[in-house]
Amino acid sequence: MGTKLYVGNISFQASEDDLRELFSKAGEVVSAKLITDAATGRPRGFGFVEMGSDSAAQKAISMLNGSSFMDRNIVVNEAKPQEKRERGGFEGRRGGGRR
Repeated sequence: MGTKLYVGNISFQASEDDLRELFSKAGEVVSAKLITDAATGRPRGFGFVEMGSDSAAQKAISMLNGSSFMDRNIVVNEAKPQEKRERGGFEGRRGGGRR
């Protein structure tokens, strides 16, 4: 098991410090990151927490998955590796004007 956890259904009022504090009940927290929309900067309602050990990560999952955090039931599970995305659109062509 990895030490990086996915956390979903997070309140939009939560901060990274709030996440760190919550997960520290299960063990050492290495990092806590809330994901925001690139265009607006607003929270997207999920994030990632990296725990200090596999046992702390497993404890966090069993303690916190489905628990209430800031009036929302959060989802906590092992983070999956990010899949490489295909670039859409113009297949790398630049411009767009007439030739």
